[in-house]
Amino acid sequence: MLDTIQTEQLVRPIGRSEINATAVGLGTWAIGGWMWGGTDEARSIAAIQASVDEGITLIDSAPAYGQGVAEVIVGKALKGRRDKVVLATKCGLVWHTQQGNHFFDYDSGPVHRYLGKASIIHEVEQSLKRLGTDYIDHYITHWQDETTPISETMEALEMLKAQGKIRSIGASNTSADQVKAYLEAGQLDAIQEEYSMVKRDLEEQMLPLCSNAGVSVLSYSSLALGLLGGRIGPDRVFNGDDLRKDNPRFSLPNRQKVAKLMEAISPVAEAHNATLAQIVIAWTLQQPGITFSLCGARDEKQAKENAKAGRLRLSSEDISLINTAAASHLVNLDG
Repeated sequence: MLDTIQTEQLVRPIGRSEINATAVGLGTWAIGGWMWGGTDEARSIAAIQASVDEGITLIDSAPAYGQGVAEVIVGKALKGRRDKVVLATKCGLVWHTQQGNHFFDYDSGPVHRYLGKASIIHEVEQSLKRLGTDYIDHYITHWQDETTPISETMEALEMLKAQGKIRSIGASNTSADQVKAYLEAGQLDAIQEEYSMVKRDLEEQMLPLCSNAGVSVLSYSSLALGLLGGRIGPDRVFNGDDLRKDNPRFSLPNRQKVAKLMEAISPVAEAHNATLAQIVIAWTLQQPGITFSLCGARDEKQAKENAKAGRLRLSSEDISLINTAAASHLVNLDG
């Protein structure tokens, strides 16, 4: 077995941007409260600051996380600490215009996918104000807009980079063809996509494509919205606007399968003096082609737990055991 806990966080580059960040990043979707049963600002600020104190440098947010709520909280938490982090946020889910394609509705009105040049310029200014900063390290198109040519979107992003308002460019929720179009239009540094033990379709085409092009891959939902965190048992009930309430991946049969997986990999966690969630995050980071793992945290305890996964190194034997267990227990898992 390798030494399990290192003294330093694992650090990796964001594409060809010359920006380095910790392989474990803090995702702030849940901090925005929307679809997560609301938010507690004080607890959220404590979670962000605990992450930074534990050596995490990558903080990921988006305007859509509570219609600006997450960005405002991130800005407050990073006051006086801005130079310690690589700050990422997004554009392309808009409510200031109804251009593009309708995506979903907030209580306050419709949200559209739109990546037109003027809209992106408007969005970046709003994000800068909410975040309390004059630059964004990594700026990401949140969802793709079929009504706007990617060349126009990249023209706006390259202009913002030349102005110093953003330092690198990313795209999220993409197809392989869209990634190729971004690469043809400019310098795409990273993509941000869902990837976990229960969703590994990126391995087929996207990861090889990005590896060959020098594009980093940020994995979101590494713990599958908590399903792989080792705490959601078969008896858990989801209420209110919790997005997991009607998600087939969280069906009783699926949670029973995951419980068996957690039992099978518990010896690895025990050997490393780690939690099951930390083992799953470390496994994610050691998958070929995965550069970063974005992990949500709603309080200081969760933030510290996730951060420690960035100092955990699994052996090849550990990885093999986990892969075998996943292949055995996650067969035909919905979602």
